Amino acid sequence: MSTPLPPRYGAPITLEEAQRVMAAAVAECQRQGDWPMVIAIVDSGSHLKLFQALDGAQHASLAVAQAKAVTANNFRRPTKLLEEVVAGGGIGLRMLSMDGVCTVDGGLPLFRKGEVIGAIGVSGMNALQDAVIAAAAVAALAG
Repeated sequence: MSTPLPPRYGAPITLEEAQRVMAAAVAECQRQGDWPMVIAIVDSGSHLKLFQALDGAQHASLAVAQAKAVTANNFRRPTKLLEEVVAGGGIGLRMLSMDGVCTVDGGLPLFRKGEVIGAIGVSGMNALQDAVIAAAAVAALAG
């Protein structure tokens, strides 16, 4: 049985698309009770497109959010999957030796017509809560 290929990279996310994704993420933070998040959106080349630190966000989340976005884009998959690989131990622990890889939930690739156009990374609460915000943002791009 062969492993399916990951999706291709597409043209980078546009500013309008990134703004729509960011607005949805901020709105979800507010809906959840003003969660103090940092939200990073990168394009398909892993270059920062939009970045926002909400009031009260912890300093560490500035770097973590961007690392989650870059990782989700570079691997073309959710950081949750990498988190699960590491949690499984054994050979999966090799992920920890790779520079610039964030193996914590909260990073999701962004798609247009089945191609990766960038990614979002969210940090500020626990990883499951970060993922809630990222998922709401991704849904706004799809809708």
